[in-house]
Amino acid sequence: MNLTTREFLQVLGAGAVAGMGLGRWAHADAASAADGLYDLPRFGNVSFLHMTDCHAQLNPVYFREPSVNLGIGDMHGRLPHLVGEDLLKVAGVKPGTAQAHALTYLDFENAARRYGKVGGFAHLSTLVQRMRASRPGALLLDGGDTWQGSATALWTNGQDMVDACKLLGVDVMTGHWEFTLGMERVKEIVEKDFAGKVEFVAQNIKTADFGDPVFKPYVLRTINGVSCAIVGQAFPYTPIANPRYLVADWEFGIQDQNMQKVVDEARGKGAKVVVVLSHNGMDVDLKMASRVRGIDAILGGHTHDGMPIASIVANAGGKTIVTNAGSNGKFLGVIDFDVKDGKVADFRYKLLPVFANMLPADPAMGALITRIRAPYESKLGETLAITEGTLYRRGNFNGSGDQLLVDALMDVQGAEIAFSPGFRWGTSLLPGQPITREWLMDMTATTYSYATVSEMTGTMIKTVLEDVADNLFNPDPYYQQGGDMVRVGGLEYAIAPSAGMGSRISDMRLGGKPIDPGRAYKVAGWAPVAQEARNQGNRQVWELVEEWLRARGGKVGARSVNAPRLVGVS
Repeated sequence: MNLTTREFLQVLGAGAVAGMGLGRWAHADAASAADGLYDLPRFGNVSFLHMTDCHAQLNPVYFREPSVNLGIGDMHGRLPHLVGEDLLKVAGVKPGTAQAHALTYLDFENAARRYGKVGGFAHLSTLVQRMRASRPGALLLDGGDTWQGSATALWTNGQDMVDACKLLGVDVMTGHWEFTLGMERVKEIVEKDFAGKVEFVAQNIKTADFGDPVFKPYVLRTINGVSCAIVGQAFPYTPIANPRYLVADWEFGIQDQNMQKVVDEARGKGAKVVVVLSHNGMDVDLKMASRVRGIDAILGGHTHDGMPIASIVANAGGKTIVTNAGSNGKFLGVIDFDVKDGKVADFRYKLLPVFANMLPADPAMGALITRIRAPYESKLGETLAITEGTLYRRGNFNGSGDQLLVDALMDVQGAEIAFSPGFRWGTSLLPGQPITREWLMDMTATTYSYATVSEMTGTMIKTVLEDVADNLFNPDPYYQQGGDMVRVGGLEYAIAPSAGMGSRISDMRLGGKPIDPGRAYKVAGWAPVAQEARNQGNRQVWELVEEWLRARGGKVGARSVNAPRLVGVS
C-alpha cells in the first residue's frame, strides 16, 4: 500500500526542471516548475481532498517552515519530526526545487522570491476543481483552524471564512480555533450557514452536564457506489490550550474508546472506507492509529506538518494511513483508494503544494475575496514599518516574528521579560517588505489577545517554562496539549527536552546574571486563557505593537532571535 519512490517522483520531480537554471522572475520559474505538477492520474474509485489549518488566509502568503521540530522518545528521527535536508531525503525531493521550498525552510528568502507566494483560496479553488474533475465524487475535507488567524476573520466573526469555504465546496469539517469564537457562534454557523451544505463532525465533544454529543460524530457518504464514513476528531485539549470560558458547556478529550465505538458503528452501517478527519496533531494521530481498529486513514491537522509521504501504522485490526496537510493554504492532500470486495485494496497519496504563480486564480473565488476585503482594504494595507530582516514564527523555540512581539511588549510596558504564546499560525515577511497592519493581525488575531503585565518570581517563571516544555516534549503524545514552546524575550535559559518533567529548564539568566528564585520580575505577555484578563481593561496586543512599530522611524532592524541553549539533543 505504500507509495513507491518512482510514483512519488512522478508527482514531485517536475520541480527538478526549474532547478536546472535560475530564472530571475518567479513567474518564469513557475512556468517550468509547474509543468505536470498538478496532472495527477486518477487511481481507484474513492478519493478525498484534504486541507487543514489555513488560519483564515484568503490571499497568497509567504510561510517559512520550521528549522527545528524535535521528536522525543519513540518519535526521535521519525516523521513528522524531520526538517530540511532530512525531510527531503526521506521524501525523495531534490534540493533547490519548488517542492523543496514548499516543504522546508532551506534558502527561504531566495526560494520565496524565486517561486513566489503560496496558498490563497482563489488558487486553491482552481486546484480543487482540477482534482474533482479527474476524480468524480471526491469529497473535500477541512481539518479545522479555518475561521481564525486573520484580521478579517476576527472582524467578521468568522463569516469571511464560512462564505469562502462554502464557495470552495467543503463537504465535511472539524475544528479547533473555531471554538474560540464561542459556543453560540459556532452553533449558529453549523446550524444555519452550513445547513444542507457542510457537515461539521466531532465524535469527541460532549455536553458537560449529560455527556450528549454536541455535533454529529460522523457522516456516511457514497462515492462511486462505495459507502464511506468520515469521522470527526476535534482538537482534544481546546479548554486547556484556549480559554475555558469560551466552551464552558462542552467537554473535549481524545476518547479512544468512543472512537472505536463510532468506527465500529460506521462499519456496521455498511461503511467500506473509514476516514478520520482529525485535529489531534500528528504524533497523537500516530498513537491513535496504533490503538483503534478499523480506520483506513487519519487525515490530520493542528501541528502544521506538511507530510509529502504517508505513514503506515499497524494495529490489531490491520494498518492505518496517517497524513498531515500543512498549513496556511500551502497544500492540498489527495488520497485515492482502490476499493475491491468491500475493502481497501490499495491507495495513492499525494501532497500538492499550492503555488500562486503556478495555478490561475478562480474568478468566482477571487471576486468573493475582493468583496470580503473591500471594507477593510485601506486599514489592512497601512504600512507600520519596513522590516530589514525575515520575519517568521514557526519553530519549536522561537521565530523572528515573535521576537519582534516580545521586544515590543518589553519596550512599551517597561518589562524585564516577555512571553509570547507558542502559536504555530502566522505568516512570514521577506527583508524589505512592509510590516502592514494585516501582517501584525496575522500574528496576533485571536478573540482574547489581551496584553498583560504581571510580577512573577524566578520560581514561578521556571514553573511556567517547565509546564510548557512538558506539554511539548512529553514522550507520550497523549500528554502533548498543543503549540510550540513559549517564546521568551529578555530571559536566557537552557532546556533538555529529553529530561523528565520538572527537570528540563536550567541556567535561567537575565542580563547575564542568574535568575533569583525569590525575586519578583516584571513580565509582559499576551493571550491569557484566564477569564479575568478580559475584564481588567487590558489593551489588545496589536495596539501596543503598532505603537512600538510607529516609533521605529519607518524601519525595523533584523531581529536577533532569543533561542534557548539545547542540552542533550542536536
